[in-house]
Amino acid sequence: QVQLVESGGGSVQAGGSLRLSCAASGSTDNRNYMAWFRQAPGKQREGVAVISTGTGYTYYVDSVKGRFTISQDNAKNTLYLEMISLKPEDTGMYYCAASRVIGGDLFAPRRYNYWGQGTQVTVSS
Repeated sequence: QVQLVESGGGSVQAGGSLRLSCAASGSTDNRNYMAWFRQAPGKQREGVAVISTGTGYTYYVDSVKGRFTISQDNAKNTLYLEMISLKPEDTGMYYCAASRVIGGDLFAPRRYNYWGQGTQVTVSS
């Protein structure tokens, strides 16, 4: 089992910055990959950033490249998402997720077995 608890969301103006945190506990065997997803009202959940916990390799969806940075602090068992130059279209509930599956579509929600409760990010124009 893996438990994930997000924090750090809030309301900012366009161009602003936020850092999300995800405190993880439980089996590291189930955390080969960790990711941040977001979901806007009326839209499907979208993967935005993924990290391979073993190699540290990171992957981003095109819409956030150059603006979002995913990172991990293994000593603190914490996942981060640093977001700069935020846009109104970045608004949504942000979720931390963990997967033990290796390979395949890293941004597919179905591969992630464990999810946090989410933290809201609102970007106003």
